[in-house]
Amino acid sequence: MDYYSSIKELLINNELTKKVKDYSKNRSDLITYYEVGKLLSDAGKHYGKNVVKQYASKLVVDVGKKYNERTLRRMRQFYAFCKKQKWPPAAAKLTISHYDELMKLKYAGEINYYIDICQKYNLSRKDLREKIKTKEYWRLDEDTRNKISKQEKLELVDTVKSPILIRNTASNYNISEKMLQKLILEDIPHFLSELGDGYCFIKNEYKIKLDSTYNYIDLLLFNIKYNCYVVVELKVTELKKEHIGQIEFYMNYIDNNLKTSNHNKTIGILIVKENNQFVIKYKTNDEIISREYELI
Repeated sequence: MDYYSSIKELLINNELTKKVKDYSKNRSDLITYYEVGKLLSDAGKHYGKNVVKQYASKLVVDVGKKYNERTLRRMRQFYAFCKKQKWPPAAAKLTISHYDELMKLKYAGEINYYIDICQKYNLSRKDLREKIKTKEYWRLDEDTRNKISKQEKLELVDTVKSPILIRNTASNYNISEKMLQKLILEDIPHFLSELGDGYCFIKNEYKIKLDSTYNYIDLLLFNIKYNCYVVVELKVTELKKEHIGQIEFYMNYIDNNLKTSNHNKTIGILIVKENNQFVIKYKTNDEIISREYELI
């Protein structure tokens, strides 16, 4: 088989497709990368590992400078990646630049998670790289990752990361609850994305009246996807049993005074410096979850 001529023809046809049919550029790129990668892999079995270098030296002259040795290796890597995932080339739904990031990952569950959120939120390569860098998939708990792999329905509590990453513009890491709240409010979109899907910010220091006194909920949110209020309390200490009682009290207040019959029950999220597994073990309200935070 004349592997070189087949590779050359595929690359030339892809260049023509991209000039004529703009809408199909990405699909053509992916299929071409896959097919060329397959041919390079097969050619390597017949002619040895130096075949990529040999073909590249001719392709940069016959087709274009961008088809150098590095690009051909990238194509072969893409083919191997798709083969490992058992995908046909048409199943690849992102751009090749996205796959450059995904090909660095080892686990199918992690790869599929990032593919799903890239499609759902139209993430750029830069966005994807940031999520991989912060280990977003691995900050979901094990039960959530199992649900994702089995394509089971996720609940609100499943999507809250641990630890929750909070961008730190302060001069030190020994901060108060007020400073922690300030850091969150400085980049509220990032904070809401750390909690998961569908969150809307209502108010910080939300005032509630109890007889003749006032209390203040650190953050009051609403989740559109799960149709419920979300009470968030911030603690710069280890989780304590009294924190559970405090947030449960606030949740009951919201259920009795803001929640309507159309809403689901209020959820509580405690964000703490360090979790206490003993307290979590004896917590009886499953609508209260505790997550650690980390300043970055």
